[in-house]
Amino acid sequence: MEHVTEGSWESLPVSLHPRVLGALRELGFPYMTPVQSATIPLFMRNKDVAAEAVTGSGKTLAFVIPILEILLRREEKLKKSQVGAIIITPTRELAVQIDEVLSHFTKHFPQFSQILWIGGRNPGEDVERFKQQGGNIIVATPGRLEDMFRRKAEGLDLASCVRSLDVLVLDEADRLLDMGFEASINTILEFLPKQRRTGLFSATQTQEVENLVRAGLRNPVRVSVKEKGEAASSTQKTPSRLENYYMVCKADEKFNQLVHFLHNHKQEKHLVFFSTCACVEYYGKALEALVKGVRIMCIHGKMKYKRNKIFMEFRKLQSGILVCTDVMARGIDIPEVNWVLQYDPPSNASAFVHRCGRTARIGHGGSALVFLLPMEESYVNFLAINQKCPLQEMKLQRNTADLLPKLKSMALADRAVFEKGMKAFVSYVQAYAKHECNLIFRLKALLKVLPC
Repeated sequence: MEHVTEGSWESLPVSLHPRVLGALRELGFPYMTPVQSATIPLFMRNKDVAAEAVTGSGKTLAFVIPILEILLRREEKLKKSQVGAIIITPTRELAVQIDEVLSHFTKHFPQFSQILWIGGRNPGEDVERFKQQGGNIIVATPGRLEDMFRRKAEGLDLASCVRSLDVLVLDEADRLLDMGFEASINTILEFLPKQRRTGLFSATQTQEVENLVRAGLRNPVRVSVKEKGEAASSTQKTPSRLENYYMVCKADEKFNQLVHFLHNHKQEKHLVFFSTCACVEYYGKALEALVKGVRIMCIHGKMKYKRNKIFMEFRKLQSGILVCTDVMARGIDIPEVNWVLQYDPPSNASAFVHRCGRTARIGHGGSALVFLLPMEESYVNFLAINQKCPLQEMKLQRNTADLLPKLKSMALADRAVFEKGMKAFVSYVQAYAKHECNLIFRLKALLKVLPC
């Protein structure tokens, strides 16, 4: 009798197709993560699943694999124009990433066509692509998918195509709702058949997500996956292999400390988070001028057409710096990120956890550092209690160069940079004010429930 290793894909109570197992071997995933072992059997037994799992826990394979298995088990084979599965995700970057993972499997199953529908592309071309190639599996952002249901005059009757739907997945459901897609989701749900399997995947379980569970899932099985050992006992929300640091520095020292840190870690790969698009533009230019010999790229939500290209390029880099907003904070899987640097803490405490989760993913190690002003030091205890996220102090680096005069002269010499600097300053003040109000409100609420 063949020995089956615990935690291997072969140990699942439901057997996977040999070509699915082959694709997993190609990807280098011999073992399941907890969220995968918990949700895949439920999906394949025709259950609706509402899964909550920490960031970086392998949620994508937890729904990609059952989608393929369910479609392979269909009695009637899908025709080119019939949609068997839809995956909805909040951002273009996440959709591109999921589409890429899915393609590793569908190349072994040429009978299935897949299509990616996201903003920043010509919708007319999306319609033509579907008419020519079909789309048995659709990966889409909500706005573009909703728009496609209105393209009947262009020869795409998507409402008819989705009558064959077997599986709907809502990925990063809490973010879908945070970003204001609730109306789009509800509109899409009205077009879909009730007899389907639905999976809802989320890093956090909010009341809004609970409302969506009730509206879109029938008697769902709820799965909450924590990490093993100490992380599970403390319900820590960040990966257990993540080393989380904070540094307290005055406002006029913060940028100097950031540049000093980046100079000392040139061979590594970093994400640097700023609060606003204007700050990304301004500080991205500044870092390009001050941190030589390193590839520096910028990405934020107001970039309409360049985002996908920048995202894919940065993923391939061995080392470099991506200056970004929270558009990169959720679900994004960039290989080999060594450090996540937060120039300032986000206004939403849960966003802190999601930013940090861009490193130390699926068993790998990684580190994160947030720069705090002296008046923000209470944020450390707040995160430890509110988000179960303990931080270690990193000491201020001494004898750093004072770069602010150089930064100022650069801005004055270049009118465009100066205007970006002014815009960044205004947006930073606005974001910081919002952050302070949010933090004070949360601290007051926390103090009410803490023992004296």
